[in-house]
Amino acid sequence: MVHRTPIAISLKDVTVSLGGRTILENLDLDLPAGQVTAVMGPSGAGKTTVLRLITGQLRPDSGEVRVGDARVDQLGGKELGKLRRGIGVLLQNGALFTDMTSFDNVALPLREHTDLSESLIRRLVLMKLEMVGLRGAADLYPAELSGGMKRRVATARAMALDPGIMIYDEPFAGLDPISLGVSLRLIRDINGALGTTSVVITHDVREVAALADNACIIADRKVIASGTPRELSASDNPLIRQFMQGEPDGPVPFHYPAAELADQLLATGDRR
Repeated sequence: MVHRTPIAISLKDVTVSLGGRTILENLDLDLPAGQVTAVMGPSGAGKTTVLRLITGQLRPDSGEVRVGDARVDQLGGKELGKLRRGIGVLLQNGALFTDMTSFDNVALPLREHTDLSESLIRRLVLMKLEMVGLRGAADLYPAELSGGMKRRVATARAMALDPGIMIYDEPFAGLDPISLGVSLRLIRDINGALGTTSVVITHDVREVAALADNACIIADRKVIASGTPRELSASDNPLIRQFMQGEPDGPVPFHYPAAELADQLLATGDRR
């Protein structure tokens, strides 16, 4: 008997247009529960748009967005707030409050969304900081932390309410090799220890192989490929190969707009 992994997040036939430009068109994407899935693609392909759809910050022009049994695109008010409490999000810059210590940053969602006593909140916060290796930095302010340490404190804050889903938006950007290695291990450890569904929005192809159970590539407004990192690396599709191998020449042009279009605009005197 074949056991199919349950789907935690599903986008069906989703189209999103912003500022007169179609970002996603008839996109289908299923993210399996309890696994680490990397959502990759060239810059501007719509990866962060997918994050905003999942968390209900953005509604699609058409299509369905589901998290578990909930239709995110139809939720509002208290229902959307309840859904979001089950999703931990690590933003690219960490977004820590600069006038709060590491401890108070992590404690914030517990104080805002629970009636727990301060003594219990203290135990939980120190436990989360211990998980990211920064219990000793509890009393430090963000200005006293390195870039990698800020991300780890932000990860502890994202985990504060024990979410079933963790979303990491470009978690490796700007990190030195040691901090990057720590981040890779931390995401895997959190996923394994807590059984969360982890979604990693990234363009760091080299790290994906060591991190993700699954990966997909968004390009040309849709998902062009999905599978294990090894399967994607072995693809003979020119666009997939260009992205996975970091080739400068291929279906994705170096020039924006494409060189042919730029030449046409110059020939007609159009400087837009």
